[in-house]
Amino acid sequence: MFTMFTDALSEFRADWLLAGKAQSTIDGHLTLLRLLAQHDPDPDLPAARRWATSSPTLPMRRKRIQAVRAFGRWSESIGDNDFPWWQRLPVPTEPEKPQPTATLEDYNTALTRLTRPRDKAIVALLWGCGLRRAELARLATTDVNLTDGFLIVRSSKTGQPRIVPVPPAACRLVRRHLRTHTNESLFGLQPGGVCLMLRRNRLPSAHAWRRGWAVHSLRSGISEASVRSAAGWSSGAMVARYTKAMAAELALDEFQRAWAK
Repeated sequence: MFTMFTDALSEFRADWLLAGKAQSTIDGHLTLLRLLAQHDPDPDLPAARRWATSSPTLPMRRKRIQAVRAFGRWSESIGDNDFPWWQRLPVPTEPEKPQPTATLEDYNTALTRLTRPRDKAIVALLWGCGLRRAELARLATTDVNLTDGFLIVRSSKTGQPRIVPVPPAACRLVRRHLRTHTNESLFGLQPGGVCLMLRRNRLPSAHAWRRGWAVHSLRSGISEASVRSAAGWSSGAMVARYTKAMAAELALDEFQRAWAK
């Protein structure tokens, strides 16, 4: 009599979160693993492969296989080995699409184009802090310390709070916005409102600002560890993903700075 692997999912989730990994990712994995259990309560490699490839879209096939591999890796690490074949289920490659990345020129253009102090402060925090749009929308006025130059993201994608440095230029623009703003919410917008404001003013998306912030920070000499901390990334994989397109240029900048010393 076998024991369904779903009995271990709550422990899998707890260990994932204890490791500081993203809550949204593990919740997505668990949703897919429960679907796999409905398809086959005790899957072997052929069954898992059939289930994964039954999805009509490549992105969903990737997500299904990633969920199975993540659980298999974890199960092996604790000695249960529910999916001993997990390494033989390769993740299909997905053609890379160009990822828009905001630049310093975009930032200067935005400050020229925007007229409302609120909107200028929003762009300043996106460019200067690399915030996700949901994190920016949730900021309260008490979360921003303009005197010491930092803000607190109380709830992020990983479920963990973090401290993010705020550059002086962004502090000045946020301070200007607060002269006429008295609400508890820093900007009084939902995430969709942030997106709408950017689109209405023909500006890069919040994600493009976040990528631009990462690239600009590394190019300016900020260490990868500090970028990871400020961004709320648990590993260097996300840094590499965000900066892959500019890796050669970043390397050139770094070597030239080293040679100039």
